[in-house]
Amino acid sequence: MNQVAFADPVPSADAAKVLRYRVKGMDCPSCAGKIETAVSRLPGAENVRVNYHGQFLDLALNEAATSRTILEERIKGLGYGVASLPTAAELAEARAAGSELPTDAVIEGDPSWWRSRQATLGFVIGGLFLAGFLFERIQPGVAGEFAYWPGALLGLAYYGRRALAAARNGSPFSIEMLMSVATAGALAIHAAEEAAIVVLLFTIGEMLEVVATGRARAGIKALAALVPKTARLVDAVDGSVREVAVMSLAIGQTVVVRPGDRVPADGVVTDGVSSLDESPITGESIPKAKQAGDPVYAGSINADGALQVRVSKTIADNTIARILHLVEEAQASKSPTARFIDRFSAIYTPLALLFAALAALAPPLLLGADWGTWIYRGLALLLIACPCALVLSTPAAIASGLAAGARRGLLVKGGAALETIGRVRTVAFDKTGTLTAGHPRVTDILPMGPDASERSVIGLAAAVENGSSHPIARAILDRASDDGVPLRPSRDARAIPGKAVQATVMGQTVLVASPRYTLEVARLDPEADRVVARLEASGKTVVIVIRGSEVLGAIAVRDEPRADAAAGIEALRKLGVRSVMLTGDNRRTGEAIATELGLDVKAELLPQDKLIEIAALKSVAPVAMVGDGINDAPALAAANVGIAMGGGTDAALETADAAVLNDRVGDVAALVALSRATLGNIHQNVAIALGLKAVFLLTTLAGITGLWPAVLADTGATVLVTANALRLLKA
Repeated sequence: MNQVAFADPVPSADAAKVLRYRVKGMDCPSCAGKIETAVSRLPGAENVRVNYHGQFLDLALNEAATSRTILEERIKGLGYGVASLPTAAELAEARAAGSELPTDAVIEGDPSWWRSRQATLGFVIGGLFLAGFLFERIQPGVAGEFAYWPGALLGLAYYGRRALAAARNGSPFSIEMLMSVATAGALAIHAAEEAAIVVLLFTIGEMLEVVATGRARAGIKALAALVPKTARLVDAVDGSVREVAVMSLAIGQTVVVRPGDRVPADGVVTDGVSSLDESPITGESIPKAKQAGDPVYAGSINADGALQVRVSKTIADNTIARILHLVEEAQASKSPTARFIDRFSAIYTPLALLFAALAALAPPLLLGADWGTWIYRGLALLLIACPCALVLSTPAAIASGLAAGARRGLLVKGGAALETIGRVRTVAFDKTGTLTAGHPRVTDILPMGPDASERSVIGLAAAVENGSSHPIARAILDRASDDGVPLRPSRDARAIPGKAVQATVMGQTVLVASPRYTLEVARLDPEADRVVARLEASGKTVVIVIRGSEVLGAIAVRDEPRADAAAGIEALRKLGVRSVMLTGDNRRTGEAIATELGLDVKAELLPQDKLIEIAALKSVAPVAMVGDGINDAPALAAANVGIAMGGGTDAALETADAAVLNDRVGDVAALVALSRATLGNIHQNVAIALGLKAVFLLTTLAGITGLWPAVLADTGATVLVTANALRLLKA
């Protein structure tokens, strides 16, 4: 299985160095937005990308304009921790020099939620609130009211400092700013108890956000944990076996994998027979038999016998590393819906602030209403203006969808592609290697002579074809080998171009000929002629085995459909998606395969013809193209979304927007279903976020709810949105 080749996450700018950081505490889109805005404003900072799912910051920095120290202090000033990580290029250079750099996997993992800064703050504020509550019960009145001030002031100091830092760095309408204004206002109008409740509930909400984001992150990190830390290396000189760190394995070295062990590196089996559980990588639940010459993937579990494996990829370039990199890149990219909501939030928050100010000032000024009552309601509206749940609604669902797909061998290169797949109404398939196995095999052996048998017919044909690399010859030789038919010696083999292959076998001339050429050298009886016509009508290539002038039998060869192809096409049909096959094969074969699988077909197409067909399909509705070969790359790029089969070429995989790692046609339907589930989840999240805000907007204006229900509504919406998105991980 080939995989997409990845470069560094950020392209280098002129006179700039590519940098990567782990930003601790960046657990939501709002956090990511503040960091991206602040860093982008630094002179010399270009190509800034943040990924709150992985807590990564990538950028190209011209250190003549801004030093790393200033960059790191800017991030710390916003209230986040920062740790430098090596880029992919630096890791490669270090390995080439024989040294190692620490990766993000070994710098520091996510702490338990109760050890997070938000949890510590929540416990302290909660304790102060409880103390204030008890003191007020003991000493009611003014003294009791001031009992709530310590907790409220602690929260105000913490969030106020972060709000000012965000404002100085280009994010004046941050959630911390709204929270700080509401808390300060509540204290000013002698609502200290509610001010304390506001900061406590907001802190609890942030703590729950850490928990939820950590759960989503854990699903991907579990994949990285599949690769063992050590491997049993075979010494190239004396053949002894010693335990070494997997990080030190080099291409070409040989490792021993015992029963029950995980494979330490991508490679090729050189000795031994066993079966491997590849489900963590490909999603395939049935163990695969492996023998010499078969590829194996890091993280697979060896079930039966011992294997010797020659390493073909370093740990930084193995299948799991590439999957992780692909998911990370996909999470860092924004889907169209996420970009729209970001733009909407940028307008929504200032307008909501303006509305809150008008609600606080207009009734007292214009109608003579009570100032305290309407300022209180205005402060509550400030909290309702918090866009956290709305901003989180799309990226949370996209991240969960990407993670759920990766665990099932369905890789998508970004939120935009994940959204597009669900809107597809037509899927165009290449035939060879996509709907079919990619190599012809013998489907029928029909003895026709009086003394002929299947073994004698295939045995003579194999003797004639021995040494040929023609696909039909390989199919015949493979079938003879599978049937245990001994290969007879032959001589004087020669090809009659376009007609036959001829050789002398056991002193007699034997031909493997086309039906048309057979009529020139022998005679087919009417029944044999009808059988040949029937086989050809089903898209099979037929050759006739002739000894002397006697017809011994016929062999039919075809590149057969994949075992799950028909079921996969039917699954798409049930989803309301039309399937069409675009193939360069002849019309007869194409139509036979299409009829068998139940889809439309366009045959005898050159690569440029496929582009024309894709354009025609796109003019009607969104279309996906599924392929595996170099000739599929243009069509994959031209479609609304390109999907590569996992066993395909690097060109197809690099051009595609998604990849089906397990080579199952049915997984294309699974991709569509996953995308639609993600889109539905996004719509639900937006409805939750806006619906709760609308309800509490009305109840606040009516005086039914106040400050703490408003922050509870915002926190509750954020928690509900996150929990709803996490449901996709179980899809």
